Amino acid sequence: MTKEEARRQFTEVVRRGEDEIELDRAALLIAAEEYPDLEINKYLAQLDLFADQVGHRGGGQPDPFDRLLSLSDYLFRELGFSGNVEDYYDARNSFLNDVIDRRVGIPITLSVIFMEVARRLALPVLGVGLPGHFIVKHVDRERETLIDPFHGGRMLSEADCQEMVEEMYGGTVGFHPSFLNAVTKRQILTRMLQNLKGIYARASDYPQTLALIDRALLINPDAPTEIRDRGLVHFRLGRYTQSLADLENYLRRLPQAEDADAIKERIADIRQRQAQLN
Repeated sequence: MTKEEARRQFTEVVRRGEDEIELDRAALLIAAEEYPDLEINKYLAQLDLFADQVGHRGGGQPDPFDRLLSLSDYLFRELGFSGNVEDYYDARNSFLNDVIDRRVGIPITLSVIFMEVARRLALPVLGVGLPGHFIVKHVDRERETLIDPFHGGRMLSEADCQEMVEEMYGGTVGFHPSFLNAVTKRQILTRMLQNLKGIYARASDYPQTLALIDRALLINPDAPTEIRDRGLVHFRLGRYTQSLADLENYLRRLPQAEDADAIKERIADIRQRQAQLN
């Protein structure tokens, strides 16, 4: 699959209604721009197989909690999926095909696998985007079950989540119960793209960074920070006209932004460079 075809298919998927978005396919289409030989149907079939295996191991139990335990046991103990604590910022941890192949990933990709296998088992599992971490939850009439796929599928309480956030941020981020609200599929895909964007930006790989921003803007066309970041990447690539347009657009949208002065300085720099070129 060419990058152009992967982008076209990704655009088609994310423009659907929330219930019609295929999260597993969309995540694999993100990877397809990096892996031109990626066979998406092969990995969808692998998720199908995981679900079938859970069913054979007791996933058909009537109690949803017991079925969650069966799913968690299969993925994290039998198959050995785990969080990559040794090389967390390896880009491969963000590509669903690589996570399925290598059985290691970051919180959001492991959560997507958990969610998508659960969906095949008729277990509604939702994503939860905590600050700095990502988990999943299942809600039924009797209980809300929080699960941490990055740490072996451990069950969490609200207090556990609060402690985790406080530890990650050194107490500078106050915990709020709304942190445990479910996020949409678009928000999940956006967060996956932002994770990759950060990795490539730190490596000064500006073409890859730009490709990720462009896909994030397919999901959220009016996201001011993505428009700003696209402008800054265009600047790094020497595309001053595009950079100027994006940075001015950003200031029109957020004239009181905290970084407004810095962006104004960058705009002045661009105009000076353009004048010199002319």
